[in-house]
Amino acid sequence: MAKVEFKDYYKILGVERTADDKALRGAFRKLARKHHPDINPGDAGAEERFKEVNEAYEVLSDAEKRKLYDRYGEDWRRYKEAGFTGDEPAGSRQRQSSSTADFGEWFSGSTGGGRTTTFDFGEEASGYSSFFDTLFGGRRSGRSSSTFGAPDTRPRRGQDLEAAVDVSFQEAFRGTTRRFDIQSQEICPTCDGTGLIRNSTCPTCDGTGYVPRNRSIEVTIPPGVATGSKIRVAGQGSAGLNSGPAGDVYLNVTVHPDSRFEREGNNLRTTIDVPYDTALLGGEVLVSTPTGQVALRIPEGTQSGKSFRLKGQGMPQLKKPAERGDLLARVNITVPASLSSQEKSLVEQLRKLREGA
Repeated sequence: MAKVEFKDYYKILGVERTADDKALRGAFRKLARKHHPDINPGDAGAEERFKEVNEAYEVLSDAEKRKLYDRYGEDWRRYKEAGFTGDEPAGSRQRQSSSTADFGEWFSGSTGGGRTTTFDFGEEASGYSSFFDTLFGGRRSGRSSSTFGAPDTRPRRGQDLEAAVDVSFQEAFRGTTRRFDIQSQEICPTCDGTGLIRNSTCPTCDGTGYVPRNRSIEVTIPPGVATGSKIRVAGQGSAGLNSGPAGDVYLNVTVHPDSRFEREGNNLRTTIDVPYDTALLGGEVLVSTPTGQVALRIPEGTQSGKSFRLKGQGMPQLKKPAERGDLLARVNITVPASLSSQEKSLVEQLRKLREGA
């Protein structure tokens, strides 16, 4: 079963959290060489891994970014924008500002952090991140600040999770299921997501408002998926705050190729061997399709390289699996490696007839 986890830069580079600059640099160079696109042409997985390695090193090699990442995890960018340094005591949610005027200027310049993500099924999920989200950690705490006197009780959407899923060609054609171990964040039962107990840091969640939870989910992979497809599993991500909706899980699909077919969207291409006498005189040959073999009529005088279109013998459409693409069968004329004396005689006669025509 696949496991969905938060992105861990240390794990990506394969180093301990105490690794010094030399260890980070050595790990980065080794992995960058291994996964560089020039070394792995056409390997989408290696390219994605190369991007992850670069991202991890870019953060961990910068002392300020690393300190924030170590303190706030994946939320480090948001805390950095809000003026945090990574040296705040556990449970702190107040932005480090030098004056009330600085605070007001920041507030007036806040436009929110709305995001829109488009998925393969044409669905959109939007999240709203306000001034209070950025300033006080958003979903990581239910409290706005003691400055304002009362907790922020507005609903907050939970965090989305991502995972990779590999399927075979036949699984992509017919559809399948996968079971995943999900590691998500749930509201801390001790502090109810506030991060505080009697104005002190909650000992259960260390002031984050969340605790990790492992669970298993089964996901349906629909027919027609292709490499690069994203499958949305609604409501299976991390829990929302203040009765807000849970996040989603997104599966990034990779389909393993089939040696018989080349895929072009919903269409497939294949090559069929046609004996030379069938190409000359016409006849039938069997063509492999994803559901078995079908007979194809070959007209007399068929040339090598000619393609025949078999309607509806391709891949299912993702949104309309009952409808399928086409299969394009390209002719490869074959000749026997050796001929009997009688066959040679007949071919010679044919050649003389053709020369005299």
